[in-house]
Amino acid sequence: MRILSLRLIIALILGVTLVSLASSWSDVQDDKEALRRDLQYKAETFGESLASNAELYLASGDTGKLEQLVRRFSNRDHLLGIGIYDHDGSTLVMTRELGSLLSGAPEALSSALSHDRPETRFTRLRFRRVYLLAAPLHAPDKSIIGGIVIVYETGYIRTEIFRVWGRVFIRIAGQVLVIVAITLLIVRWSVAGPIARAAQWMKTLRTGRQVVQPPSKDLDFLLPLAREMAPLAESMQRARAAAEIEARLRNTNESLWTAQRLAEHVRSKLDGSSLFVVSNREPYVHNWQGNTITVTVPASGLVTAIEPILCACNGTWVAQGSGSADAETVDNHDRLQVPPDDPKYTLRRVWLSAAEEEGYYYGFANEGLWPLCHMAHTRPTFRASDWEFYNAVNERFADALVEEMAGERDPVVLIQDYHFALLPRMIKDRIPHARVAIFWHIPWPNPESFSICPWQRELLDGLLGADLIGFHVQAHCNNFLSTVDRVLEARVDWEHFSVKRNDHWSSVLPFPISVELTEDSSGLPLDHSFEEERSAIIGELGIDATFLGVGVDRVDYTKGIIERFQAVESFLERHPRYQGKFTFIQIGAPTRSNIPRYAEFQREVESEATRINDRFKRGKWRPIVFLNRQHSHKEVRRYYRAAHVCMVTSLHDGMNLVAKEYVAARSDDRGVLILSRFTGAARELRDALIVNPYDIQGTGQAIARALEMDVTEIVDRMRRMRKMVKEHNIYWWAASLIGELCELRLKR
Repeated sequence: MRILSLRLIIALILGVTLVSLASSWSDVQDDKEALRRDLQYKAETFGESLASNAELYLASGDTGKLEQLVRRFSNRDHLLGIGIYDHDGSTLVMTRELGSLLSGAPEALSSALSHDRPETRFTRLRFRRVYLLAAPLHAPDKSIIGGIVIVYETGYIRTEIFRVWGRVFIRIAGQVLVIVAITLLIVRWSVAGPIARAAQWMKTLRTGRQVVQPPSKDLDFLLPLAREMAPLAESMQRARAAAEIEARLRNTNESLWTAQRLAEHVRSKLDGSSLFVVSNREPYVHNWQGNTITVTVPASGLVTAIEPILCACNGTWVAQGSGSADAETVDNHDRLQVPPDDPKYTLRRVWLSAAEEEGYYYGFANEGLWPLCHMAHTRPTFRASDWEFYNAVNERFADALVEEMAGERDPVVLIQDYHFALLPRMIKDRIPHARVAIFWHIPWPNPESFSICPWQRELLDGLLGADLIGFHVQAHCNNFLSTVDRVLEARVDWEHFSVKRNDHWSSVLPFPISVELTEDSSGLPLDHSFEEERSAIIGELGIDATFLGVGVDRVDYTKGIIERFQAVESFLERHPRYQGKFTFIQIGAPTRSNIPRYAEFQREVESEATRINDRFKRGKWRPIVFLNRQHSHKEVRRYYRAAHVCMVTSLHDGMNLVAKEYVAARSDDRGVLILSRFTGAARELRDALIVNPYDIQGTGQAIARALEMDVTEIVDRMRRMRKMVKEHNIYWWAASLIGELCELRLKR
C-alpha cells in the first residue's frame, strides 16, 4: 500500500506539474512576445523621429548638430546607444557605450544600406542581448547618404520572464502540496482500509476456511469484486473442463479452425508420435545488434501454421542457421528451445558454408528449379556443381533428421518446398517406419517443360520417397503424375491420385495454403479508420491521389510487375479522367540480388516505373510509386487497408498469398482484387476480377472496372471471398495436410 501511495503521489506531482507548466508556458510566451513587440514599436517610433532630424543635418554636413542630436536622445530607458554612419559605413557619430560594443559597422546596417530598407533583429553584442535597428538615411532626392543604428538592451525582458516563472513555480508548489495532502487523506480513509479488510477476507476464502463476510459499508466500492472471489476457483475449473470438451467437439463439426483447435486436432492425430518439420528458412533468427543479440521471426505463413502444432506436441523444427548470432545461441548439439519467451519445442540448426548455400540455394534451387517450375520465360540454369551441392545439403539435412529421430517409434516428418526434393527418399531409406510428407509450394510444370532438367529422374525418385506429396491445386498434382508416368517406371493410379514405385505408395493431393483471417480489433469505426489510413499514406508518400492501387511482391520475374505497370499505363491512356487521380503503389522487396537475372530484373522494373512516371506525372501526382525495400506485415497491412484495388498479376504462381492477405485485411468489406488466372488463388477467389496478365489492355480495363464498380457489388464480392478465406485458413491447411498424412496406411 505504501508503494501504491508513493506511486500515486509521484504521479500526481508529475501530472499537476506538467499540466501547470503546459498551461503556463503559453502565458509566459505571450508575455515575452508582448515585451518584444513593445520594444520593437518603441524602437521603430523613436528611429523614425530621430532619422528625420539626422537626415537634415547629414545632408547639410553639420556633424556638430548630429553629435548634439545623439547626446540629447541617448538617455532613454534601456537604450544602449545610437550610431550614425556615412553612406560607405564609416562612423560619423556614436555614443560612448555603443562604441565599446561595436568595432565597425554592424552587418544589419550593411544589409539596410544595400536593400534600402530598415533591418531589425534580436542579437548579441559581446555577450550582451540586444535589439538592433538599422535604417538608411536619405537626401532630399531620395539617394542614400548614410545610415543610423539604434541599439536597445533586452536583458530586462529575460529578467521579467524569470520573475513570471518564479511566480508560476510558487503557484505550482502550492497546488501540489494541497492536492497531495487531500489525496493521502482519501487513500488512507477510503482505499487502504477497505483493501486491507478485503485482502484478509480473500485470504480466508483461498484457504477454504469459513468466514463471515464483512458488512457492505466496510468493503464499500470493493464489494462487487469481493462477491466474485468465493466462486472464482470453482468457476475456473468448470471453464477449463468445458474448454477441453469444446475443443474435442470442434474437431467433429465445421467450426472455424484456430491455432488452439489445430493443436488439439494434430495432437489427437499424432497419438503420441513426434512431429519433425524441415524447411530452409528457420522460424527464429538470432542476429547481433551492436553488443546484444536480438531475435526476429521471419514474415511467413508457414510459421503461423506449423508453430502451434510443434508447441502442442513438443516437436522439432530442422532448418538452416542463417542469423549472425545463431551459432552463439545453440547448445553443443546445435539445438535450442523456442519460442524464446515460452519454450515449447526444439529448433535444430543445420550449418552451410557459403559455397554450399551458393550452389544448393541460389544455384540449383533458384536458378534451376524455380524458373523451370514457373515457366516464366527465364531460361533455367543447371550446373553439375550446383547439383552436387544440392545432393550434399539434402544429405546434411537427412543426417540431422535421423539424429533427431533416434529412438522414435513412429516419427512424422513434414518437409517444406523445392529445396528438399531428394530428402524424402533419403529419410525413407534410413527410417522406413517414418511417415513422410513433402509440400511443394511452387507450381509443377507439364512433363515437356520438366524434361529440361538433366536430373529429372533423381528428383522424381527423391520425391516419391514421401508417403504424401502435396501441391496447392489439382492441376499441379496432375502435372506431377503425368511427369512420373512419362519419366519413371512406376504405376500411376489416376483414380486415387497415387503412385507406386519400388513397392511404395505415394499419395499426391492438393492442399491450398492460406492465411489467418482475424477481425479488425482497432475499435475505430471501420470507414473512418480506413479513410484515415489512406490519407496518412498519401501524406507520407508526398503525392496527390484520390484512388490507390497496391501490389505486394518480391522483385521476381515471375510476379508480372512490369506487365502490371504497363497495364496501369494502358488504363491511364484509355481513361484519361483518372490521370492525376489514380496512383499505383508497388511494394517490391529485393530478393536474390546476387543472381544476375534478379539484379537485371530489378533494373528493368525501376526503368519501367521511371518511364511511365515521366510520361504522365504532373505536380505532386505520380501514376506509379515503387517502394523498393522490405516491409513488415504490419506496414503492408496499412497499404492493403488503404487501397481501392489490389493487383496480383503473377505470370505463374503456386498460390500467391498476397491475394488472400488483401482479402483478410479488408474487414470493411471494401476493395477489389484483380487476380491473375495463372495463380492458385484464382481457383478459390472466384469473386476477384480474373485477368490474363499477358493481356495488358485487358488488365488495364479491369482497373477501370474495379474503380467504377457499384459499392453493393464490391461488398458482396469481398464478403464471399472473406468467407472462403476464413473457413479455409492457414490452420485448416495444416490440419488437412497432417491429418491426411496420419490417416495413410503404411506398409510395414
